Amino acid sequence: MSKDHRPLCIKERKRIESLGGYIDDGYLNGQLGVTRALGNWHLQGMKEINGKGGPLSAEPELKLITLTKEDEFLIIGSDGIWDVFRSQNAVDFARRRLQEHNDVKQCCKEVIGEAIKRGATDNLTVVMICFHSEPPAPMAVERPRVRRSISAEGFKILSAC
Repeated sequence: MSKDHRPLCIKERKRIESLGGYIDDGYLNGQLGVTRALGNWHLQGMKEINGKGGPLSAEPELKLITLTKEDEFLIIGSDGIWDVFRSQNAVDFARRRLQEHNDVKQCCKEVIGEAIKRGATDNLTVVMICFHSEPPAPMAVERPRVRRSISAEGFKILSAC
């Protein structure tokens, strides 16, 4: 349901540069690993440059999605979570925990604990919204673990966001 807003995303880079910001070593103005945030306004040159909006934006990218019976829950997390979890990995982790105990508050704590184990160094916040009161049903077929690699050309295409 979401897309990361990272400095290396071409669309975000263009937006940032049009507002007078820059990307240095993968960081917004050499300081932040994200390009959209609710906080961090205290950092110099983030909020406003020359009377215009600055490169750091709190404006969300909105998407309207109709939920179905198959939609089980939504995970909202701060960038510290997404530094150590890929989106599908977080979903799989949370799903297993909810199947074990069906306690959303406990599940959020476990996601935070796992992020710390994985070496997260940024702020960690998780909010989960469950769309059903019962735990997620077991998956009918488990996906086999497959190692994947990607070519430089494929990586370049994916990096374009």
